[in-house]
Amino acid sequence: MSKINFRRLGLAAMTGAALALAGCATPFKADVARFQSQLPAPQGQSFVVEASNPALQGGIEFGQYANIVAGELTRYGYRQAASGERADLVVRMDYGVDKGRERVVSSPGFGDPWYGGYGGYYGRGFYRPVIVSGRGGRRYVYGYRDPFLWGGFGGGYNDVSSYTVYTSGLDLQISRSADGSRLFEGHAEAQSRDNNLQAIVPNLVEAMFTGFPGNSGERVRITVAPPEKG
Repeated sequence: MSKINFRRLGLAAMTGAALALAGCATPFKADVARFQSQLPAPQGQSFVVEASNPALQGGIEFGQYANIVAGELTRYGYRQAASGERADLVVRMDYGVDKGRERVVSSPGFGDPWYGGYGGYYGRGFYRPVIVSGRGGRRYVYGYRDPFLWGGFGGGYNDVSSYTVYTSGLDLQISRSADGSRLFEGHAEAQSRDNNLQAIVPNLVEAMFTGFPGNSGERVRITVAPPEKG
């Protein structure tokens, strides 16, 4: 599997909030950056989709994703080159998902009032600093604090859990086959709790081609609706 350069995507500031639950009913959210230079308006120009990583070229899995990209380009008015035909445009794509990282979250819970619960008055014992005011100003003394006298039975200590977050990415470049000049570059990145590329890549492709080719240099958040039930 090719390794995509996530730093090069330059979307770290945006992807922190782009958490999508791939394969679930939650909408898929991706951060997309697109750049173009003299990309011709679609008038039936032929194209061919190739893998940026030669190791992927000819693979069955890559072929499935390449067909999705080809379908999007065809929908916009380009034409997939016939076998043996020299294409006007060469489309190269790369994709991948990292090994994931753990994210820790906490939620309010109920605890023992004597050991840090119900507002966290005590820490780990019956005694804690208590503020006392007087002529000498405010000072701290250690004393017993009864929750039934002081009140404040809210909050409690947190329940802590963790889950794995995966970062996935898609790179797409379109070049003119005649001279190799680059016409379009696109980068899409998303976070999810699923590392299943068969579910992630189609969503990344759809995000890439939403509003294609977009405004050059613009970074946008794209939301892909989950598939309809049934």
